[in-house]
Amino acid sequence: MLPTFETGRLILRPRTMADIEECMAMDRDPEVTKFIPGPWTDPKAHRLFLTNRIQADFGEGLGYWSVFAKENPEQFLGWILLIPTDAVGPEIEIGWRLNRLTWGKGYATEAARPVLTHAFATLRFDCVIADIAPGNTASIRVAEKLGLSPTHATEYLGQPFASYRITKQAFEANSKAS
Repeated sequence: MLPTFETGRLILRPRTMADIEECMAMDRDPEVTKFIPGPWTDPKAHRLFLTNRIQADFGEGLGYWSVFAKENPEQFLGWILLIPTDAVGPEIEIGWRLNRLTWGKGYATEAARPVLTHAFATLRFDCVIADIAPGNTASIRVAEKLGLSPTHATEYLGQPFASYRITKQAFEANSKAS
């Protein structure tokens, strides 16, 4: 079971099948999934993909968290993940996807911080990565605010991505400085 996290403005709880319709609606917004290849326009394949991800066992302490605003805890804002890269590993990746109505409010950074703390303090990982499409400047800014740095080019489903990385040591140094 994943822990629940609270920040100043947000509640992050383990994602469940109760969140699938909100996830599907978010993914159907072409601006939200613009930089992420996936089955977003095929309803059956999309539902199967989400069902598999929601029900998967990624390992102790790993998975997806649904994000909600404290001021309106019924409104789904998006999700944060901490899973083996592309669900297989060996590296551990953090990722985020939020509804367009949340953009520009700092929610992705705020929601990802406790997940990174969990990765390093509880799960004791040495590093965490985030693979981001080069044109996705909003996600690149989130990664940089979290202290991740670009390390190398990679690809996801045949499309170019850049791999960003943060070590436990760098995260702890950033946390002390903040």
